[in-house]
Amino acid sequence: MLKTLLTLIATLLLATTAAFAAVDVNTATEAELDGIKGIGPGLSGRIIEERKSAPFKDWADFIGRVGGVGNKTAVNFSKEGLTVNGKKYSAAAAAKAEAKNKQKNASAQATDRKARSSTEKETATPAAEPTAPGPAASASKN
Repeated sequence: MLKTLLTLIATLLLATTAAFAAVDVNTATEAELDGIKGIGPGLSGRIIEERKSAPFKDWADFIGRVGGVGNKTAVNFSKEGLTVNGKKYSAAAAAKAEAKNKQKNASAQATDRKARSSTEKETATPAAEPTAPGPAASASKN
């Protein structure tokens, strides 16, 4: 009984310690972000700047908005204790982020094609008609 109780207490202490080690990207200070292995002053600054516009909704949002962070980097950050809204990175988040990026790229390409097509139409000039006087113009002079 005593052994079971000690094991339970040890497990609770470890769980509590792990919860305190988590650093949430939406509330962390620059120093706390710098404490995550792989995040330096440049990246922590970009994270904080991007966070000013709106908090990160999920890992996919974080990866999509912060340059230099991809799926592999997110896995490493999560292992080091970084969370987004209290959640660790998961494979489902990776798939969602990848799909979102593909959709974003496809939309940007379509917009570019539309803009180029519109510009080409505006710059194309129709062939000018001759301005030399014809028979009707000479008849009115006489």
